[in-house]
Amino acid sequence: QQTREVSAALGEDSLRAGVISGLLGLALVGVYMLAVYRLLGLVAIGSLAVSTGLMWVIIAWMGESRNLALTLAGITGIIVSIGVAVDSNVVFYEHLKEEVWRGRSARAAVAASFRSSFVTIVTANMASLIGAVILYVLTVGSVRGFALFLAIGTVLDMVASYFFMRPLVLWLVRHPRLHDKPRALGVATAGGPQS
Repeated sequence: QQTREVSAALGEDSLRAGVISGLLGLALVGVYMLAVYRLLGLVAIGSLAVSTGLMWVIIAWMGESRNLALTLAGITGIIVSIGVAVDSNVVFYEHLKEEVWRGRSARAAVAASFRSSFVTIVTANMASLIGAVILYVLTVGSVRGFALFLAIGTVLDMVASYFFMRPLVLWLVRHPRLHDKPRALGVATAGGPQS
């Protein structure tokens, strides 16, 4: 219903500020994940890196083939999708913590924890995806860019969760030096076994 024209310099400044705030937020999320989840925090950072790399490939391809320009609204959609991706890691890790607290080894708890948490991850991501699709269909202009990149980021989160996070966590808990050390993995809790 409303359009505003801004100078190219103002648009460039806003875009730069959006990129800087996104990178700063990503760095703070990484520090938090490492502090709370230790080695699993590294897996979360790796999962975000995989999602970001895939997102960059899609942005580059769409820029070349569809003349798509990344706008401030698109960057906002990407930043929100980072939150969605981190949430997926937290859901899985907290399920894993609960199983370890109940007395299971991290090695024995991973498969069951991922099964139950992946249902939650898919359900939450489907809610985000439905919202993004509705926004894309019913709106115009920059809001569509937000919705498009939120939808892409949400789908990529499910891909990274299943094909990157799950196998890497399985590998970590099966590693001979780590399978009996939930503290190093970041899943030891106050009531659970400590190593």
